[in-house]
Amino acid sequence: MNRVLSLQEALVWRREEAEAGRKVVFTNGCFDLLHRGHADLLAKARALGDALVVGLNSDASVARLKGASRPLVSGEDRASLLAALRAVDVVVVFEEDTPLSLITALLPDVLVKGADYAKEDVVGGEVVTASGGRVELIPLTRGRSTTSLLDRLQGD
Repeated sequence: MNRVLSLQEALVWRREEAEAGRKVVFTNGCFDLLHRGHADLLAKARALGDALVVGLNSDASVARLKGASRPLVSGEDRASLLAALRAVDVVVVFEEDTPLSLITALLPDVLVKGADYAKEDVVGGEVVTASGGRVELIPLTRGRSTTSLLDRLQGD
């Protein structure tokens, strides 16, 4: 099975997961320059359920959020790399600046973000909790971030 799905394909997958009684976890991000911090977060997120879906910001979305020089890695490559990770079951690329519409459509059982967020600030958190799910914050791996990698590459 191709693990990079369109929204329509992901909705079918989600329905099948629910019918099988499997708990679906969702997280999202840009995942530009995939690193250990990403891998740690994804593995911990996956451990909270039976399947993990990753919402991936499109190239245009990353550029709007991070600046014209980003992403460094194309969306197609970022999606392929994420899909190759054992912890990730499905990747869905979204065009908006936030994954709210994707979260609303998929209604995961668990919504995960890094602990650099406050629960009340997690996009889609209210939607997930209103549908009976929960929001979980995962501690970040110290010293492992795209920003720190870019700083090192630029000699800062």
